Amino acid sequence: MNPTEAPDRCRIVLIAPPREEPKRILSAFEGGDVASLILPQWEADDDEFQSYAEAIIPGAQAAGLAVMIAGDPRIAARCRADGIHFEGSKQALAEIVEKHQAKLMVGTGGATTRDDALELGEVQPDYMFFGKFGYDNKPEPHPRNLKLGEWWGEMVRIPCIVMAGSDLAGLAAVAETGVDFVALSAAVFGDGIDPAQAVARANELLDQAPRFDEG
Repeated sequence: MNPTEAPDRCRIVLIAPPREEPKRILSAFEGGDVASLILPQWEADDDEFQSYAEAIIPGAQAAGLAVMIAGDPRIAARCRADGIHFEGSKQALAEIVEKHQAKLMVGTGGATTRDDALELGEVQPDYMFFGKFGYDNKPEPHPRNLKLGEWWGEMVRIPCIVMAGSDLAGLAAVAETGVDFVALSAAVFGDGIDPAQAVARANELLDQAPRFDEG
């Protein structure tokens, strides 16, 4: 994540939806503070995904974002991304951490229970993600993700991201858990939404949320 002049409150992580235009993704950063961008591979083949990532990563990094590739780790290296987002078994995650974490951040997710999250956390990823890409189709964040995020933040020092819903009004519920980052996708890149305006509004809402030093 980008620590430069980071505000002392929950920050935004953007998740690119399927087949979103690179220009539209890059336009979102004009709306203000964004910590990181996760690029899922979705259904694209490796060559298509690499070309897509290469069209976005330089502009995102120039805007101060860390870019995570949720796909083949080799693509992350070729595209000079900042890290890898991997969801899988503890053993597979451990192998990726051992092989790549010296040069790239390695984040993970996919846990739906406390026990699963702690298992993955033992491998010491750079962050834990609660939620599922593409499942932010309801206005509110999923209650389970909110509870897991709040619990994780109280118990574990590894940073945590919680998936928000499709309506920016749900940001308050995420920020109030005390988590480090809130993930947005449909609320920023949905049909008829101006990404820059959505990011600007999201930052306004997060500025009204409790600061980390307020508990």
